[in-house]
Amino acid sequence: MILQGKRVALPPAPVVHHRFEANAAATPDALAVVRAGEHMTYAQLDAAANRFAHYLIRRGHGRGAKVGLCLDYSFDLLVALLGTLKAGAAYVPFDPAYPAARLEQLLGQVPDLALIVASEATAPMVAAATVDVVDLERLADTLDRLPATSPGTEVTGDDLCYAVFTSGSTGTPKLTAVRHEGWFNLMNWLTLEYGLHSGSHHLVVSAFGFDLSQRALMTPLFCGATQHFMASRNFDAMMAYRILNERDIRVVHCASSTLYVLVDWETARGGDALTRLDYVLFGGEALKPERLSHWMRREGNTCTLLHQYGVAECTDVATSYDLSAYRPGHHAIAPVGRPAYNTDIHLLDAELRGVAPGESGEICIAGAGVGAGYLGGSGPENAKFTTVEIDGVPVRLYRTGDRGHIDASGELVVAGRMDAQVKVRGMRIDPTDIERALGRLPGIREAAVAVTHSAAGEAELTAFLVPTRHELTEDDVRSRLLRELPRNMVPARFVNILRLPLSPHGKVDRAALVASLEKHQVLQPSGTAA
Repeated sequence: MILQGKRVALPPAPVVHHRFEANAAATPDALAVVRAGEHMTYAQLDAAANRFAHYLIRRGHGRGAKVGLCLDYSFDLLVALLGTLKAGAAYVPFDPAYPAARLEQLLGQVPDLALIVASEATAPMVAAATVDVVDLERLADTLDRLPATSPGTEVTGDDLCYAVFTSGSTGTPKLTAVRHEGWFNLMNWLTLEYGLHSGSHHLVVSAFGFDLSQRALMTPLFCGATQHFMASRNFDAMMAYRILNERDIRVVHCASSTLYVLVDWETARGGDALTRLDYVLFGGEALKPERLSHWMRREGNTCTLLHQYGVAECTDVATSYDLSAYRPGHHAIAPVGRPAYNTDIHLLDAELRGVAPGESGEICIAGAGVGAGYLGGSGPENAKFTTVEIDGVPVRLYRTGDRGHIDASGELVVAGRMDAQVKVRGMRIDPTDIERALGRLPGIREAAVAVTHSAAGEAELTAFLVPTRHELTEDDVRSRLLRELPRNMVPARFVNILRLPLSPHGKVDRAALVASLEKHQVLQPSGTAA
């Protein structure tokens, strides 16, 4: 079964920063980025990025190089990002919201890293790096002496533009690379399909290390609009809503759970900032339409919710669905829609043969958005990028590991995962990664992590712990784990148990853990058992 996206011609060199440069030439005085009351114009951002590109090239870090970025959302982040692209290099986000131990682990996953750009505040977080860490503020005098004009580096659609970390099936972070052609195709589709323009101002609300954040960062600059940043490293609902209310924000990209928070915030305060948006593009986890239905029916709500599906390995978004077409009685699961331009969805069985119409199969993505693969890896993860013969023609595709089907209206429906990975709050997580981190903590003999649900029905992670001696407290385990893992990977609950149950196959029986959850004691912040 194949679901085909519309074919739209791309330019001979589908290079993302060329579109930004064209906007800078056409509207040099337009605002490119705003943060905490300060701003940079397109001309200023273009000149600063050009100077940094020349700096990279003179250091020998031009086309094909990989440059790490460990910066908060700031003017310097966009300068370094665009300058890296202009030099012909690819950038790698090292999210400063991650704990230092996690960043140190990620540093070892990047082959041939050239250097890292950081700030005074973030440089200590990457102190373990074996490459130079540079600060644009300290380089100001050097950069001011470099040309403000484009270095003119030849970049093609096949060149890498960025690479992000994603949790692989082995529990070890993987670095997946994206090409300019795929990234350009994504933003060209968003611009043309949804009519984004110079007034389609954006607000970034997701963490820098999230694959979704890469298109959220660049899309407004691609269409000539203004990018707005929050003056906060982590998501702050109050600050985000205030900016939405005070600024002419038209578009937001976020995970479903973030949208729920913003909707709850608006509903509780009787505001209308969200309802006045043009679009919210969201996804990354199983949708709970009931969390949005009341807000969607509000009188005067003109915001279009685009429920989207994709993976980091394939430029983040593969399909999109206008949620206004969703009908609870008609749809058992909210669809994720139809493919982006130049993108195909194949539903294949275990032998990589197409399934019959109406049947479920593994969702495989083909077309312009398929990434370059995992960098520096040769394990089972790379086998997910494969070539199959479709109607006698070889087709390169990515096997997502998600199970889905095409409904009667021709829309893709995602039914769940085919492997052990889970999605919580928009992020794909392998519980093995968390279990290994827990296992390294003193006082824990064994650990298993499972997906459970809160009283509100939200998916969350629960860690079941077998202590070596004394029962553990939530505050102690959480604080220690936060030094090892990003916040989104830290379980919501921790439970003391005597032993981990095993299935007949000798594996940890997570279903049994979840079923018996009410019989166990949830760790208390005070250290007193419930």
